[in-house]
Amino acid sequence: MKKGILLVNLGSPDSPSPKDVKKYLGEFLMDKRVIDVPLWARTLLVKGIILNTRPKQSAAAYKKIWWDEGSPLIVLSEKLQDKVQEKLEMPVALAMRYGSMTIKKGFQELVDKGCTEIKTIPLYPQFAMATTETIDVKVDELVSEHFPGVKITRTPAFYHREDYIKVLSKSIAEKLEGLDYEHILFSYHGVPERHIRKSDITNGNCKMDGKCCFKKGSKQHEFCYRHQCEITTVNVAKALGMKNGTYSTSFQSRLGFDPWLQPYTDRTIERLGKAGIKKMAIVTPAFVSDCLETLEEIAMEGEELFHEVGGKDFTVIPCLNDREDFAQVIANIAEEWTPVKKSLTV
Repeated sequence: MKKGILLVNLGSPDSPSPKDVKKYLGEFLMDKRVIDVPLWARTLLVKGIILNTRPKQSAAAYKKIWWDEGSPLIVLSEKLQDKVQEKLEMPVALAMRYGSMTIKKGFQELVDKGCTEIKTIPLYPQFAMATTETIDVKVDELVSEHFPGVKITRTPAFYHREDYIKVLSKSIAEKLEGLDYEHILFSYHGVPERHIRKSDITNGNCKMDGKCCFKKGSKQHEFCYRHQCEITTVNVAKALGMKNGTYSTSFQSRLGFDPWLQPYTDRTIERLGKAGIKKMAIVTPAFVSDCLETLEEIAMEGEELFHEVGGKDFTVIPCLNDREDFAQVIANIAEEWTPVKKSLTV
């Protein structure tokens, strides 16, 4: 059996035009694991309201961060794929959950190269219903309908891997070297609180009070996004020797009126600035590739908000992107499934 690796990231519009953004948002937001309400309600919300109001605004935001080569997320993911491929003898393909670079195309590319066993690696360090789970479900559908002879191996969340924490910590330390920052904010993509409850395999053990996130041995931690974000922060803070009170965790990009994970990033930035913090840094560990949420929402809107409330220096730490040592982490994940060409230390 020939093996292959399929890296899967979120996706992007084909261009920053309102037409392409509308098409992309339609596919993304109609996913029942992204907006998890009954179909009639999701259709009314997405097609009746959001797609008639948001595409033009989102297109303007995409234009601010669009590169000559294309979407930053796509370009950076392709560069990461190339570097991972250099470390592996087996084929490495890249796909997106939404957009024109479909998972089906990624599978077909590997199958055409003779692969009958594929390991999927979602490029999300933390598990979430709206990210990792929707990839897994889509993969199952495609295998059943189009690739019945392909054996799939899944990759669990890698937020707690020592090599990942080491690389993430190193990337932060390099950016902050020589800077006299007062606070570092770990901003993760937000999800509705009900997503956490739906992913709770213990059927009610999660109390949404923040306490069970740090309880050792809890079974629901394997699928608890909030726990995995909190522990990512804790492990990085420990690796960098950060003192309590000099760092915190927040959640960004909420949508609608239902309660989402708190504290919210924009309100936290505002609170820190009003509290007298003049120099802060921000890192976004839920994303491995810089994208709209990091380049526009954080690096532009976040900095503007910080300055409005009296802040001075706002340092944005890049995502891991196509760092050589991060590519090695992904290769290490593959190595645990099948040997790689080289064994390098991070």
